[in-house]
Amino acid sequence: MLSRFVVVSCASVALAMAADIRVVEEIAAKVNGDIITRGELDQARKEAEAGLRAQGVTGAKLQEQLRSISANSLMEQIDQLLLVQRGKDLGVSVDGDVTREIADIQVRSKITDPDQFQQFVRENTGMTIEDYRDRLKRQYLAQRVIGQEVGYRISIPEAELKQYYDEHKDEFVRKQQVFLSQILLSTEGKTPEQVAAAEAKAKLLVARARKGEKFTDLVRENSDDEETARNGGSLPPLTPDLLDQRIRDVVFKENKGYITDPFKLTNGFLILRIDERHDAGLASFDEVRADIQERMARPRMEPKIREYLTRLRMQAFLEIKEGYVDSGAAAGKDTRWRDVAQLRPQTTTKEEVAARTRRRKKLIFIPIPGTVVKETPEDAADSDTDPGVPSQPIQP
Repeated sequence: MLSRFVVVSCASVALAMAADIRVVEEIAAKVNGDIITRGELDQARKEAEAGLRAQGVTGAKLQEQLRSISANSLMEQIDQLLLVQRGKDLGVSVDGDVTREIADIQVRSKITDPDQFQQFVRENTGMTIEDYRDRLKRQYLAQRVIGQEVGYRISIPEAELKQYYDEHKDEFVRKQQVFLSQILLSTEGKTPEQVAAAEAKAKLLVARARKGEKFTDLVRENSDDEETARNGGSLPPLTPDLLDQRIRDVVFKENKGYITDPFKLTNGFLILRIDERHDAGLASFDEVRADIQERMARPRMEPKIREYLTRLRMQAFLEIKEGYVDSGAAAGKDTRWRDVAQLRPQTTTKEEVAARTRRRKKLIFIPIPGTVVKETPEDAADSDTDPGVPSQPIQP
């Protein structure tokens, strides 16, 4: 996770001990308002090693690849963090992508119980579902920013895209499935009058959605299913055999964006929106065109991506601790570590605090750090009676 409860660098151990703060982890780099820790770099190396071993890489070849991965590990962490920060600045939202990815994993794992699925994620990734979701979000944000800021400049002729499609058709064969979002109005334990009111509300919500109100907003404000309401109502990809006949007859016939009439269930009223629908068999070229564009553009984008990341580095507040190397460093960028432990404390004694307080009451402006404050005769007298008060502001 990018945010932590307490993280103190080894460089500030002395201050941490004085304040009785436990040192948790060493900071390797500071990137604008975020940090990268040694633990994150170690974890990335462990995951890379596990992946290589799973591919059958061992011995000297394994060590050689791990050395290369370690040499570029900090660069890759900084790259992703800069892209994530840029994505947030641009207001990019990838919540839907993350939800669909996790839902797809759940379908492939054939685990419907939420608690069992969370255990499945932990066993396979070593992370909680929240941490895994956060990782996916960062990955999607980085990809989206690259697409928006760099990828749009890469143009591939239509003929080349179609040729790629023809040569890789086996990669675009899909099974029939539908992606849905839902609003559920519960009638559990309700009186007949309350059930009638819920039905009227469901019909009103359908009308509002069809007139153009944002469906995700209607979900968050009205759905009684808390689990799906948090992610805009998104459901896992569904195949025909998993749906009631009434629902199947509608959602596998209507087009993307369609809002259904309310379905009466035993425990409530269900409103569905078709987010995407795939027919069984080979996907058409138009359906996968964007995917092909991304696949073919990636190799051509690499040099431009590095140029873009270098620009982001030049604009960033970036400090790298001694002993760590950013292999993607921008030439001329000063990223030297400013050790907090070597800075003078702003005050050292109670008497100095009191003296500075009395002095500041006499100032009619706030001095700019690094400038000299000229003393009035009255100030000079105060300095004589209050030893230890400097004539210049103490550097923060």
